[in-house]
Amino acid sequence: MRSLPRPASLSARITLLLVLTSLVVLGAGSKWMDWRIDHAMENRFEQNLLTQALTLRTVVQMEADAPLHQQLLRPSHALNGTDPTYYQVECPGMPPLRSNPPLPTNPQGWENDVPLAPRFKTVHHKHAHLVFVQFGFVAAQGPGGRTVAPLAADADAAGPGAQAMCVMLFAQDRHAMDELLGTIDWILLLSPALALLIALLAVPLVVRHGLRPMEVLIERMRGIGPNVPGQRLAPTGVRELDPLVARFNDVLARMDAGLANERQFASGLAHETRTRLAELRALAEVETRYPSGRSLPDVLAEVGSIGAELEATVTALLLLTRLQSRIESPDWQELALAPWLERQLQRQQATAMARGVELRGEFPHPRRLRTDPALLEVVIANLLANACSYAPPGDVVTLRLEQDGVRIDNAAPGLEADDLAKLGQRFWRKQLPHTAHAGLGLALARAAAQVLELSLVFQLDGKQRLQAVLGWPSGMGGTDVS
Repeated sequence: MRSLPRPASLSARITLLLVLTSLVVLGAGSKWMDWRIDHAMENRFEQNLLTQALTLRTVVQMEADAPLHQQLLRPSHALNGTDPTYYQVECPGMPPLRSNPPLPTNPQGWENDVPLAPRFKTVHHKHAHLVFVQFGFVAAQGPGGRTVAPLAADADAAGPGAQAMCVMLFAQDRHAMDELLGTIDWILLLSPALALLIALLAVPLVVRHGLRPMEVLIERMRGIGPNVPGQRLAPTGVRELDPLVARFNDVLARMDAGLANERQFASGLAHETRTRLAELRALAEVETRYPSGRSLPDVLAEVGSIGAELEATVTALLLLTRLQSRIESPDWQELALAPWLERQLQRQQATAMARGVELRGEFPHPRRLRTDPALLEVVIANLLANACSYAPPGDVVTLRLEQDGVRIDNAAPGLEADDLAKLGQRFWRKQLPHTAHAGLGLALARAAAQVLELSLVFQLDGKQRLQAVLGWPSGMGGTDVS
């Protein structure tokens, strides 16, 4: 037998999301920081390289007592740094000034077209990682034999004594900076990895601790069920869980109401069935032990009447079930309401006359309605039958066709405002049950109205008259042109 898959863990999902988010954020942050640090360090290295080259140029220029070719032959003692430094200064017609040891290589393409502005280039040579800077300067003799060699910005001010263009080529191995950048890279790599490792270990514990209120809520839910109605969950005080508690309490309230309706329905159905069956049994026993002397057709007629009432109850329940399950689909067609409602009034005349009630129809707004006549008859017939059955003798039951619906009103002296919400419940009756009335008429009317997409509202006016208002949305009904 295959075992069911284990449900996903909420703490594992949260942990995974946090780890992935941390990985993306820390990884992107580390990458950005690494780029910023590398860029800043390379700029600083180039600036330091240029500063050393300018220092060398200045040292050469400051020795004003010797001829220019002797100055350029003298090495500089002002340079410093931990990495090897190489330089070469060349002026036309003069011996070059080179470092000791000399430059191990020269950048390709820098032999000609020497700019006055500094330019940089990185060259890999064997195990060395050299950064070169090159610029040209004009050597000039100032007052007192002093040598002046401005950069590009000062070349125009060199004066008539300007000498030929000199070329400065300066290089330094960046091995120490590469080691520093490598160390920084490892730090930036290991820091997110360490943070992720801590998150993998700590987040599940933190999440489980944070989910403790949910576990407490689950324990409270264990004791709640249909066998113990009326129980509700108390607010937890947690902002994320209180809406869940409120929704769960709403579900419990609807469940209790549904169970109460089902119990009422079962009780009513059992009562109606038991009553009819008890009548049949009592009739049979009485006629057997104590014959009443009635003729067999009379006895069978009474048995048939009881059976018809029981059949009507079962038929109404079957129709109600089909309507509430939306098994019945409407057969839409245009219907002229005024003559159709007049026929419905005529069919209820016998019931009204038997109880001394007058039926009256008012049709000031002839209408056509796109509806299902059979289902609409279920609604109107049950509303009229209910009004005629429960209106006091001598009352007038009015059926009025209005612009946006149908209104049926009758006197209801024993009805209270709290009873309006119960109208339409199965087997609910305010008064003692009438013969052949099982309390299903209004339930059938409401269910059929819902299938027809009509609204059915019960109101109690100031004169203690019950008004059943059957309304349809705008656009479903039109002016009767017939």
